[in-house]
Amino acid sequence: MVGAGLKRDIHYLARESLFRVPVFGAILRAVHCVPVDRDGGGGKGLKAILDRLLDGAGIILFPEGTRTRDGKLQPARSGIGLVVIKSAAPVVPVRVFGTYEAFGRHLKFPRPRSITVKYGDPLLFEKHRAEAKHCPKRRLKENLPGRSPMKSCVPLRNWSHAKDKTTFP
Repeated sequence: MVGAGLKRDIHYLARESLFRVPVFGAILRAVHCVPVDRDGGGGKGLKAILDRLLDGAGIILFPEGTRTRDGKLQPARSGIGLVVIKSAAPVVPVRVFGTYEAFGRHLKFPRPRSITVKYGDPLLFEKHRAEAKHCPKRRLKENLPGRSPMKSCVPLRNWSHAKDKTTFP
């Protein structure tokens, strides 16, 4: 859904174990998916993501890591901020409406529902990236209020209640 409105090649992340399924793994590789370890220890996955970004590829990251169980926006998984900080790529926030109603985790089959994808303006995180160059690794892993690159996306939480869903707030 998110990549359908884009005019460039996009790479997605997929759980590493899916690449071991014979036919499905070949399909994932053919459509430029990046294998990631969802249980942590994702140094190899992080390197693959950063390598593709350095090569100029676009990567779609879903900060929550999986579909929501209740239709509400969930906290970002650890590691998303590290990707933002370690790359120089701009981050384009995206919000997708209607996916829970169309194919939430509670459904066995998708339902025909309206789905809307909205793209925000690119975020550069220059201040965070400059700070990260001069701080210890343990500092990068800290999750302090007001210090996370994902803080810039917090206004998206309330966006689903806005009357005008044609622009970001």
